[in-house]
Amino acid sequence: MSGSAQFPLDFGHQPGFAAVDFLIAGNNAEAHDWILRWPAWPAFALGLWGPAGCGKSHLAHIHCERSGGVLLPAARLTPDDVPVLADYPAVVVEDADQGVDEAALFHLFNLVRETGHFLLLTGRDAPARWNVALPDLRSRLSAIQVAAIRPPDDGLLEAVLVKLFADRQLRVGPDVLAFLLARMERSFAAARALVAAIDEAALAQRREISVALARAVMAMADEAAAAGRPAG
Repeated sequence: MSGSAQFPLDFGHQPGFAAVDFLIAGNNAEAHDWILRWPAWPAFALGLWGPAGCGKSHLAHIHCERSGGVLLPAARLTPDDVPVLADYPAVVVEDADQGVDEAALFHLFNLVRETGHFLLLTGRDAPARWNVALPDLRSRLSAIQVAAIRPPDDGLLEAVLVKLFADRQLRVGPDVLAFLLARMERSFAAARALVAAIDEAALAQRREISVALARAVMAMADEAAAAGRPAG
């Protein structure tokens, strides 16, 4: 077995959300600086936005670790949660543009401000552009400070691929990385989906991760997309 690959075993995987695991680059340095600047924010709320898989959750976990805060998905936020959340010095509501109880979020805004605590909201678009019906909430979202994470350049995308494979206890050679970078969609979400598909194929076929396997996985994904069906 070569030193640049390893035989795949199904140990499962957990993303690494430690601060030292965050890959700082030009597209995310400003957002990372905002997280490190806490609690010296100009106001109590910050909106962190960027494409799927870009690192928002990683920064949200770093913020919670630094602040002693609590993190919850927007879909789970209810009005009954708001008084309890006020006990935390910081609250993170993730994917708040993907569906949220607007009344609950509005009351959370008010309560966090009254208690002198902090609120971090994440989403795929800037908060001012979220589809919000409640006028008072829309006004608050339009006024908060924002930090954006932009799509990755090749250097960052390569580092992301390495980290995604490492999260699955897999190492790949530079030939595989070069092959993927030359052909894949330039997004974090595509990197995550591609690594998952390659890992699944390697496990199913009991093969090492190689250019040949990566080529086969990408060909299957292209065929599935052309046929309008899920890959795999």
